[in-house]
Amino acid sequence: MKILVVDDEKVLVKGIKFNLESEGYQVEVGYDGEEAVELARGGGFDLIILDLMMPKIDGLQACMRIREFSNVPIIMLTARSEDTDKIIGFECGADDYITKPFNILELKARVRALLRRAGMAAQQMGGGRKLVIGHITLDPDARAAWKDGKSVDLTAKEFDLMELLMRNPGRVYSRENLLNVVWGYEYAGDYRTVDVHVRRLREKLELDPANPTYILTKWGVGYYLKNG
Repeated sequence: MKILVVDDEKVLVKGIKFNLESEGYQVEVGYDGEEAVELARGGGFDLIILDLMMPKIDGLQACMRIREFSNVPIIMLTARSEDTDKIIGFECGADDYITKPFNILELKARVRALLRRAGMAAQQMGGGRKLVIGHITLDPDARAAWKDGKSVDLTAKEFDLMELLMRNPGRVYSRENLLNVVWGYEYAGDYRTVDVHVRRLREKLELDPANPTYILTKWGVGYYLKNG
């Protein structure tokens, strides 16, 4: 597995690189937002760890630019803990968020969880079988999505969430359940993570995001996918 780590704190980058390489990962590093985009454009990464505050362009801008050509899982690092920062990060396409200072064991657990989810999703549903509900189509093997036949780019977590809902139409999932199943660990009670990803899915896949047809809310309970 190949991981890109980008942060302007060189000592921190060195520490993360050492710890990830000790786990058997191949690690490349960078130190500013523009470098992050160029390295990511080179391709071949299974996951990117990206700092929020960096020179040249910040992590949010770098994340948005990377999302223009890649759906590789991205973990954002930040010294700020405000919920609004996390929500903005998810809006820009991040899959996970961790606040500095952090325990390196927690970071490694987040890395394993994201890579495991991506790997499991890639292995499921062999034989080229696609999931289709209305105008929405998902191909679990290719990790690809379409709306009315037109390709739609989904982040790793957006795809995982949509795949779960499409495999279980009509089943209502609470935010807590979705955090546990899709993210694979507790998210410190920040259920708005799920709300942000659901909103992004509606914007990308629904014909009318303001009045969704398939990705629906069960008020006071959670979310579900309407079948037909």
